[in-house]
Amino acid sequence: MFTGIIEELASVSSLKLQGENARIVISCSVVGEGTREGDSIAVNGVCLTALDVTPRSFAADISRETLERTTLGGLEPGSRVNLERAVTPSTRLGGHIVQGHVDARGKFISAEKSGDFWTVKIGFPPELARYLVFKGSVTVEGISLTIAKLNNEDLEIAVIPKTWELTNLSGLKPGDPVNLEADVIAKYVERILTSAGSPDGGVTRETLERAGFI
Repeated sequence: MFTGIIEELASVSSLKLQGENARIVISCSVVGEGTREGDSIAVNGVCLTALDVTPRSFAADISRETLERTTLGGLEPGSRVNLERAVTPSTRLGGHIVQGHVDARGKFISAEKSGDFWTVKIGFPPELARYLVFKGSVTVEGISLTIAKLNNEDLEIAVIPKTWELTNLSGLKPGDPVNLEADVIAKYVERILTSAGSPDGGVTRETLERAGFI
């Protein structure tokens, strides 16, 4: 589990295809500290297993499913990536609960500066719309962000100077793909409300009445 609070803006050393899969090597200066073989690290919001860990780099294997669903397959040497190590029991949950399981690719539309702050517009696919709410949380490239404006096909987020400086948002161009993860709580609530496999066929007005809520 992650929080969406980026620890380091690092760079890709190499990305090599291995049949339908790939191996990525990332140069870093922060997340290598205390990381052991097999630990989880979120790379642009994608949960990967760290391999060949050194204080200055780590590698990770990327499956075909991950290459197809996320933007990692489009990275190249020198690409900047957002990194976050998995939380520990003593970690402050400064963002929201992030699994590192990307739901879809979105599109970076624009970034407009107002003073020291930025308003970033992100397009999202139709299947993600039902999980997004005004003032709710969304993960973009592994960054925990709050939706400031929500339309049918895009959303806006207010980005503080620190986030702009320490993440790869500042390097994105209009049309660039981005990794999106919806708040996991929304997905569980939807499942509970609509599950046909539950004894009562999901939550209905009748089940709420029987439980005394209506």
